[in-house]
Amino acid sequence: MRAITVREPGGPEVLEWTEVADPVAGPGEVVVDVVASAVNRADLLQRQGFYPPPPGASDIIGLECSGRIAALGDGVEGWQVGDEVCALLAGGGYAEKVAVPAAQLLPIPQGVDLVTAAGLPEVACTVWSNIVAAGRLSAGETFLVQGGSSGIGTHAIQVAKALGARVAATAGAPDRLERCRALGADIVIDYHDDVPARLKEATDGHGADVILDIMGAKGLAANIETLAPDGRLLIIGLQGGTKGEIDLNKLLRKRGSVTALQLRGRPVTGPSGKGAIVAGVREQVWPLFADGRVRPIVHGSIPLPEAAKAHAQLEAGGVIGKILLPLT
Repeated sequence: MRAITVREPGGPEVLEWTEVADPVAGPGEVVVDVVASAVNRADLLQRQGFYPPPPGASDIIGLECSGRIAALGDGVEGWQVGDEVCALLAGGGYAEKVAVPAAQLLPIPQGVDLVTAAGLPEVACTVWSNIVAAGRLSAGETFLVQGGSSGIGTHAIQVAKALGARVAATAGAPDRLERCRALGADIVIDYHDDVPARLKEATDGHGADVILDIMGAKGLAANIETLAPDGRLLIIGLQGGTKGEIDLNKLLRKRGSVTALQLRGRPVTGPSGKGAIVAGVREQVWPLFADGRVRPIVHGSIPLPEAAKAHAQLEAGGVIGKILLPLT
């Protein structure tokens, strides 16, 4: 088969469409004929040499895909060859075929086409495992997503709104702020502004009960300032650095919590494993696509062999939603 490989750590130009060995389905796995993959910011980090795959995972980039099951490994039940699926991956999505644990498969949501579904597993599993499973977001609470126009952000706005939360989102330009509002955000704030002050003004001093943050160290102090009493800060990205200081006194007074969660390195099995997360998404999030409360947000499509162009586009900024990588 052919796949995108990384010649050496570097810019988008190091991505090459080359011949590699076909994957084989191990026990509990299936092989999927890939129809499309999608770009995530973690893919850019892996290309640069900063985010290696977990032990045992494919070293081919790609954290999600859609396609059709081509082969079943021993012990796989509930799926058949030819089934159309999308999948959460630890790697391997930028290829014509990928082996994936059956527990990480999802059916194509009602109302979503096969190519578009490639951009759903990573954002859906990330958002659900954070704001629902870990963040315990409930109706009537205030939810803030930092980076509301990103793939994660556009999905999180819709899911939080469907859960009955008051939703706030940050973005860096008027068109992106307006898109967040169109997706259901009740409060939109330019992240160049004083976000804690603006959010407290909009919430009568309350702040955010749950914050989903992609910046890490750079936004740490502001996020803690923004937290409401008993607030939960969920860190899922480190675009703003890895090391920061916490004012523990402020956190104590608010009875706040800071949780850092990664999806890719989790085991497949277990109560917090990827299989359990995928099952939760299928049960709780997929029906939101069926009834129209959540929909995919796609910035555009670039053929998978030209993945370098997609990486360059995401790095350039201004992308709203996901960039898809159809195989043809």
